Amino acid sequence: MTPECLDILCLSPMPPSPPHFGAQARMHGLMSSLARRHRITAVSLVGEEFDAEACGRAMREYCAEVVLVPNPRARNGVTKRVLQLCSLASLRSFERHLYSLESLQKALDAAMTRRRFDVVQVEFPYFGHYRLRQAPAGARPPLLILDSHEIAHDVIRQSARSGAALRRVYSAVDWRKLRQEELHAFRSADGICTCSAADEKRVLDDVPSARTLVVPNAADVDYYHPRPGDPAGDGRTVVFFGLLSTWQNLDGVLYLVREIWPRIAERRPDARLKIIGARPPREVLELAGPKVEVTGLVEDLRPHLASAAALVVPLRIGGGTRLKIVEGMAMQKAIVSTALGAEGIDVVPGRDILIADDPAGFAASVVRVLEDPGLAERLGRAGRQLAIERYAWSAAAQRLEGFCHELLELRSAG
Repeated sequence: MTPECLDILCLSPMPPSPPHFGAQARMHGLMSSLARRHRITAVSLVGEEFDAEACGRAMREYCAEVVLVPNPRARNGVTKRVLQLCSLASLRSFERHLYSLESLQKALDAAMTRRRFDVVQVEFPYFGHYRLRQAPAGARPPLLILDSHEIAHDVIRQSARSGAALRRVYSAVDWRKLRQEELHAFRSADGICTCSAADEKRVLDDVPSARTLVVPNAADVDYYHPRPGDPAGDGRTVVFFGLLSTWQNLDGVLYLVREIWPRIAERRPDARLKIIGARPPREVLELAGPKVEVTGLVEDLRPHLASAAALVVPLRIGGGTRLKIVEGMAMQKAIVSTALGAEGIDVVPGRDILIADDPAGFAASVVRVLEDPGLAERLGRAGRQLAIERYAWSAAAQRLEGFCHELLELRSAG
């Protein structure tokens, strides 16, 4: 390796590859881009919902070493409910219970005492209680950089305001515990990456001494792009896509179908809604009907996006920035979003995207796109140009790389 190359250990609560939803896409985009210049070792938890063999194979395409640690707790149903009850009866959050495994600490011990790392990059704030500053005898401990995909406790706090009564009560208890754990992780890190300036401000409000950098979510603009063989937009299909087991996406889909879609269907009886994403719960599966299709996970998202007349991001809960928007822009599609859905992305409403926060306004914006192909084309072209110029993974990885070098230099100078 050349002197400027870094030895980086990436720790994540799930395998980054192959990417099927937002969190995976961010990790995959940054890690695979960094791997072009640096040596990457990946240590990831893997639940039964993932194909461990396929994940390992995909990650070894860019990682020098891959360690996948089974997480028997990462499942739905009885196990999840037991962990939630345990968290209610303890001072620790549900997330701490979910991601605390002795086997993971043993895997980290083995990797970090065998090889010296310059940087340990931690995805999400759930590993702040692990021993992460280890090194072989006589070697300097690594720097610790936390990639904060969102302000995790704030997302849970927001969910305490909506949904079923039991969910609201549970979230009201859990977010306060998670906040303390998240702030501990922030204070323990040498550097913190956020997806948006808004999240960076939230971090600094709580931890003014933190060293932070905005590393925006991005898209693989060479993968997500209009292709000659893809179907053309049909003028009537509206698409929502995202991991459907997360509360923010579930709330968004239910809001879309219950409060927005009837207004669209009234004005455009020919309109069709396609809901795409892994792990759709019962509430989403029950939405399927003559004009609403629930596909579940699809092998290749691009043809579905290409054939859409509009993409919608009706989110009311969340943090960070939405990869679904930058990927949609890269595909040159017209997008209608709430202001929160587009938060942290440097779009100009009316030029790159349409923004609406109430059901009537959101529905009217979607109908505008369906009825005006010229508007849809202008929004798509502007969004694609913005994605190329500002939201490619190569540029985001360069920012992260520079941050790593800057923190290492500061430590050496100190």
